[in-house]
Amino acid sequence: MADQLWGGETAKAINNFPVSGERVPTPVIRALGRIKAAAARANKELGVLDPELADRIAAAADAVARGEHDDQFPVDVFQTGSGTSSNMNANEVIANLAGDPAHPNDHVNRGQSSNDVFPSAVHLAALGEVTNDLLPSMEGLIEALEAKAEEYEDVVKTGRTHLMDAVPVTLGQEFAGYAAQIKLGVERVRATLPRVGQLPLGGTATGTGLNTHERFAELALKLISEETGLEVSQPLDRFEAQANRDALVELSGALKVVAVSLIKIANDLALMGSGPRAGLAELRLPELQKGSSIMPGKVNPVIPEVVIQVGDQVIGNDAAITAAGSQGQFELNVRVPLIARNLLDSIKLLAAACRLLNEKCVAGIEANHDQLNAYAEANLQVATALNPIIGYDRATEIVREAAASGRNVRDVAIEKGVDPEQLDEALDYRALARPHG
Repeated sequence: MADQLWGGETAKAINNFPVSGERVPTPVIRALGRIKAAAARANKELGVLDPELADRIAAAADAVARGEHDDQFPVDVFQTGSGTSSNMNANEVIANLAGDPAHPNDHVNRGQSSNDVFPSAVHLAALGEVTNDLLPSMEGLIEALEAKAEEYEDVVKTGRTHLMDAVPVTLGQEFAGYAAQIKLGVERVRATLPRVGQLPLGGTATGTGLNTHERFAELALKLISEETGLEVSQPLDRFEAQANRDALVELSGALKVVAVSLIKIANDLALMGSGPRAGLAELRLPELQKGSSIMPGKVNPVIPEVVIQVGDQVIGNDAAITAAGSQGQFELNVRVPLIARNLLDSIKLLAAACRLLNEKCVAGIEANHDQLNAYAEANLQVATALNPIIGYDRATEIVREAAASGRNVRDVAIEKGVDPEQLDEALDYRALARPHG
């Protein structure tokens, strides 16, 4: 290409790894630019790089960090396991942008190694995408679920366990439970970020810091933090940080839990919206598009279905990340590109799924009050409230008689001699949903 900025090492990688046609995630490329800019400025301050050359390298790396040269990073994500090819790609592009006499290795890569730079870029990219994209989208979903919980606070419905009728709950309680699931997901994800923010930069090849200034990592990380607003720090132990990607595996595990929560919520919404005549039909989900090319008027739970598929993919991504995290040898994990691909994919997918569930589903949900009331009135498990009055065995007889005859619990209980006043007090559906007020 006429404006090609990469050099020979990148060309070799292009030829060596024609695997997926999928490039390294863009946030990782931009994080590489951020790290190279901080490295040049740190090396300038430490007096190990000519000031004028350092400024040009930093400016070129800033342009990469801003995404101005994303098309100059063509190396397949399935590449050498340390990410060396992508680090060299960045070195070549930045050196060419900086101009003579900038050298990819001697100047752009001064005080660095692929072994500490590339994983640092993955950590920084994950930290940024979680902080700036995923967590805000989860917070938005929490607000939408809490709004529905408040709206339906007093809407009584039949509870279900084992997909069978159970004692009454309120629709608001169900939505409050969903909101709490996502809140806990936020807490789980946030809890991993201090460790994700520990960057192995400064360890160079094996964690010893060979060929770098003793203050390089401290200064570079300070600059990165100031530029991004993200909390980054040096690792507790450089050898651990170089050899393992446990913090990224931990983050992936937290993302998997979020995915599991979203699948549960989406499944419930789809089931409650099923029908409208032969399903539960407790909720009316927003109609976004035709549900069938042949059946007129059909409405499908398209957003819950998308969310469930996203959750399934994130669970798969986590399985691959877990395997990759376990496969480091001695002083280096060499499955970092795979971890980067799947982790950034999970973050992006979950952020999008939370936004869609919030804006295109939860916000527009309507309760079908008539159906909810009918189910509540017909619920045989309200007889549970009679246990303290007449005992479990007599209550069981009432339930069996009501089920066989198609009548409700109240009518059968009166026929069986239960005091009507006690029944009125015991079978108050709203009180049953809130036994402790």
